[in-house]
Amino acid sequence: MLDAPGPLPRDMLRDLLGIRRDPLGYLRGAVQRWGDHVAFPLPRTPVLLVNTVAGARRVLVENAGNWSKRTVQYGALSLVTGSGLLTSDGSAWREARRVAQPAFHRSGLVAVAEQSVAAAERLRSRWDAAGGGLVDVDAAALQATLEVVGRTLFGGDVTAEGVDDGERVVAAVLEALGVVVSRARTPVPGWLPTPSRRRLRRANRVMDEVVERVVARRRAAGELGEDLLGLLLAAVDEGRLPPEAVRGELVTMVIAGHETVASCLTWTLHLLAQHPRAQERVHDELDRVLGGPGDPGDPADPADPAGPAALRAPTWEDLRELTWTRAVVDESLRLYPPAWVVTRRSESDDVVDGVSVPAGTLVIVSPWLLQRRADAHADPERFDPGRFTGEGPEVPRGAYLPFGAGARLCIGRDFALTEAVLVLAALLRDRAVRPVPGREPVLEALVTLRARDGLVLRLEPR
Repeated sequence: MLDAPGPLPRDMLRDLLGIRRDPLGYLRGAVQRWGDHVAFPLPRTPVLLVNTVAGARRVLVENAGNWSKRTVQYGALSLVTGSGLLTSDGSAWREARRVAQPAFHRSGLVAVAEQSVAAAERLRSRWDAAGGGLVDVDAAALQATLEVVGRTLFGGDVTAEGVDDGERVVAAVLEALGVVVSRARTPVPGWLPTPSRRRLRRANRVMDEVVERVVARRRAAGELGEDLLGLLLAAVDEGRLPPEAVRGELVTMVIAGHETVASCLTWTLHLLAQHPRAQERVHDELDRVLGGPGDPGDPADPADPAGPAALRAPTWEDLRELTWTRAVVDESLRLYPPAWVVTRRSESDDVVDGVSVPAGTLVIVSPWLLQRRADAHADPERFDPGRFTGEGPEVPRGAYLPFGAGARLCIGRDFALTEAVLVLAALLRDRAVRPVPGREPVLEALVTLRARDGLVLRLEPR
């Protein structure tokens, strides 16, 4: 038994439908009713929700070696990714991390920057061809981030060779993740021939086929290369990784580098549409940094009735100057962290915030809750990018963890931030986003935080 308050078993049964429909609302309600440590009466497994900065740090950083990913959440994800970086533990995780890490160094991030801007430019062209107006920015973000992942991590376009592999991958990933969410919320025996199991098998076959084609093309080229795919194949040839690890890591990166960054871009555009002053500061910064084609250092003349001068596309070198745009992304990740829940299982007894937790305890940490704590963030529900520019109170250490913390800090953090900032800068340099009355998005907590039925905004030239 855990020495913490929480619902009775009959309460959990009564609330089951509400938990499935709105897990974020349920977790928030649990904290409001029982406090920052809530014990849930699940059969056979003690479950503890921890909603303090110190408690999260104990689990994710200070005693991370005691807390594994042997949980329902990661077990369900492994049905899609296999034993990839997202779901593995121990020596297998450490070796895979060592192999993959060089792909995320500076030279790799320069390539990410180039492909992020290129994807944004293709998206702009499609918008221009469609005449602008109302745009589903959620669908657009998913398409753009898919292109970036395919061309940077795999060293080529996954939409090559006639068959649109990119579209097939994203459709398969989304279908598989839908099954993962359903399984995580309502586990069923693995041997049951349910429709969801058939969908998962079908989606996995598609991902297997695409990865096999990508690997075969690279092998046939004769040069493995130094991107993620090349590093993985070299590690297989050297006996450092098993052959199946290539598929697992590639699918993991498609999910992590596509779904999560798309979520970040979607909610960032939503927040900017809702907060025109913050968007104006983005535009002012882009005018200053990107300038005009004749003199890149000069801002556009605000008195010119023709509007701003044409701004060049952003580059890797501009990132250090795009401080407000980066702060907007950081604040969006605070309010809408794509990875909204983190779970760990204790491998031996531990103490978290004074609560004794026996071996086998499942702990839930929700960045979505933690990053809205009033004792860590002043006026926590308010969108205020100034928190990350020194214009407001400093964000306390450990109170901001959209990419996790400690040794398991997301390997793709800099990849994601580079991509999000440059895509945002490229899209907004000569246009603005405005809300559409009556089209407020509905927050849906799936594998990442998504907008149910998309997120429609109005595009306007500026």
